Amino acid sequence: MSKELIRLRNIRMAFDDEVVLNDLNLYINDKEFLTLLGPSGCGKTTTLRIIGGFTTPVSGDVLFDGVRINDVPPYRRQINTVFQKYALFPHMNVFENVAFGLRMPKVEEQKDENGKVISRRKVKLSEKEIQDRVMEMLETVSLKGFETRKPDALSGGQQQRVAIARALVNRPKVLLLDEPLGALDLKLRKDMQLELKKIQQQVGITFIYVTHDQEEALTMSDTIVVMDKGCIQQIGTPEDIYNEPKNAFVADFIGESNIIDGVMVRDKLVKMYGREFPCLDGGFAENEPVDVVIRPEDIDIVPVDQGQLVGTVTSVTFKGMQYDIIVDFRGFKWLIQTTDHSPVGARIGVKIDPDGFHIMKKSQYSGMFGDYSSYSDEYDELSDAEALDEDEGAEEERREEGYAE
Repeated sequence: MSKELIRLRNIRMAFDDEVVLNDLNLYINDKEFLTLLGPSGCGKTTTLRIIGGFTTPVSGDVLFDGVRINDVPPYRRQINTVFQKYALFPHMNVFENVAFGLRMPKVEEQKDENGKVISRRKVKLSEKEIQDRVMEMLETVSLKGFETRKPDALSGGQQQRVAIARALVNRPKVLLLDEPLGALDLKLRKDMQLELKKIQQQVGITFIYVTHDQEEALTMSDTIVVMDKGCIQQIGTPEDIYNEPKNAFVADFIGESNIIDGVMVRDKLVKMYGREFPCLDGGFAENEPVDVVIRPEDIDIVPVDQGQLVGTVTSVTFKGMQYDIIVDFRGFKWLIQTTDHSPVGARIGVKIDPDGFHIMKKSQYSGMFGDYSSYSDEYDELSDAEALDEDEGAEEERREEGYAE
């Protein structure tokens, strides 16, 4: 069983009367890779700074290993930080950048049985120990052989690994990372996601990572904390967050989602577009209004006469391994991700298996997400009604209602 290392209890933070964190409660386990995920201004970086000691909360407690550390300065916490700007010393080579913190004298404290400090003394490491620890850390971050290079002779990814090595060489219990991959190009960012996870597992300490990038969070994390407007919206594993979002904000922020108004007729049966669909969810009241989440990859395109719903293709975007297709169902635009091409203007049927429906309770975010009408200007030029040929008769009029028997 994992041991709790950090707990934030009833944390409140405000700047100029603007509440940034509102009664936040969170615990973080030892050796866990936890990611704070959310849009700009949601409070994730403030949370990180409170853990690191750079910001003091207005109220609430920060506990480290069961001890309150609100008043402990950053340099006395067993926590180091890697920022987006690496702040390497340009005149020092890689070895000296990493060794810099080790050359600073450390203060050792002696305490009595009540935990009161009775004496302090400064201790310096020997050059041999500095050499051994720096070389061990450079090997950990795959920079062995780069000791004599200056920062300006390194790539962005290599500079970032130097910054990580410098933060880890002091052997902290926790490493804080504030959007450290933001300055890297896409391919390097993807490579570094895997590298960071490998480093975390190798050194065996807690990583607390801040990002607004959902892919980073899903790729690296043991636990994701989704935040918005100073509050935690959901905590869970990447699989839990993606497959069972708690509300429309989480569903929209983690991956692409079609979020439709529905009614839970009874357990395992949801109604939308005037017809009923089997699903796997339960625990709702009969005929309770709900938000229905359908991921784009869980929708199959089928012939019109086999479709549970029938709509009109309004936009097609080739994405390499798949097509992103926007389909109009009675004015509500769905995103479908598929390897099958359907041309703009085509009438298509869709089929969703029971495990493709994710049912959420209504929330303050209901109705704010999930309609892809802003995805393309083509929506304004083509609607279901315009796609129908008036001569096709009653059968096509029935299909215009957005479903097929």
